[in-house]
Amino acid sequence: MIGTIVWKLIKDAPISKIKGTPFEAYYVSHGKALYPANAGGHPWTASFIQSKDDPIASLHEDMAAEQKARATYEYLIRVSDDPGVKDTLRFLREREVVHFQRFGEALCIVQEALDSKKYH
Repeated sequence: MIGTIVWKLIKDAPISKIKGTPFEAYYVSHGKALYPANAGGHPWTASFIQSKDDPIASLHEDMAAEQKARATYEYLIRVSDDPGVKDTLRFLREREVVHFQRFGEALCIVQEALDSKKYH
């Protein structure tokens, strides 16, 4: 989603507006193409996704990811001066809150199911 926002903001930007900005280094490597990377320019990697053969650990990881995404949207809202971008980011932030709540509900269900099993 953030990649799409960035692309919409830069797709028609003339090179003269890109030169001399922090975006210039990105442009030199990738043009205006979307390239998944963090704010430091480090490429996305599958190591960002954690998974265990343990539903409780995995749900906690999911909940943490939702909170990290929410925090990122809040940081982006603070630095943006575009009303349309801010509205989109607010929507996405609220979606992360709902996802966090749903994962929390799922965690309770899984914990109850595991606690109800009897071992002999």
